Amino acid sequence: MPTRDRAPAGAPCWVDLMTSDVDGARAFYAQLLGWSAEAPNEEFGGYFSFLKDGVAVAGCMRNQSGGEVPDMWGIYLCSNDADATLARAAELGGQVVVPSMKVGELGTMAVILDPGGAAIGVWAPIGFHGFGVYDEPGTPKWFELHTTAYDTAVSFYRRVFEWETQVAGDSPEFRYTTAVHDGENIAGVIDASSYLPEGVPSHWVTYFGVPSVDDAVVKIADLGGSVVMAAQDTPYGRLAAVADPTGVQFRILEANA
Repeated sequence: MPTRDRAPAGAPCWVDLMTSDVDGARAFYAQLLGWSAEAPNEEFGGYFSFLKDGVAVAGCMRNQSGGEVPDMWGIYLCSNDADATLARAAELGGQVVVPSMKVGELGTMAVILDPGGAAIGVWAPIGFHGFGVYDEPGTPKWFELHTTAYDTAVSFYRRVFEWETQVAGDSPEFRYTTAVHDGENIAGVIDASSYLPEGVPSHWVTYFGVPSVDDAVVKIADLGGSVVMAAQDTPYGRLAAVADPTGVQFRILEANA
């Protein structure tokens, strides 16, 4: 079981769901991924954590935008200094959407848009360091930026979050870069300019581990979700793109227990 006390700087450390149907999300993800849910924390606007075997793996909050912002999964990258990260991001063409905000004694959060228009969260931990388990069934497994500004985005994350990167593919059909820390792949960036529909912005995608993708897609349909991209085998494992009942998209990837 991959566990850690704290994510390295620049690595994904937390994911959370903003949803218009909190009760529905509790039920859907509990049945799909085996999660339980803490009670809403009214001090933080009803925010709560999903747990896998008692360990926090994701957060959830009600979407109160009145439809202006769609329901979505968000990803946070770890930072040693949120204000310094925001300043560097702005200097390199990013846009601060949510300024740094201290969340009790847990840490400091912020949200930026990268130069390609993808939203990414920033988390500078104090007492809370993010998900404590990952890369197994029922937990976050992979994190991927689908961007129409591939070269600019790779440079941005290298310089803002101090990523070390490796090129995994550089053909016209498949341009892909991975961020690496101590020999471990921690995130990916793919050139999406050839397949993102017009009007769909660059965005980050969260993959969750499941024991069987084929079983999971059947369960998702039974639970009121949908399959966006049918299950397929890839060099990285069998995966599918899916959506929960409110239309929030994510991906599932087979993971060994």
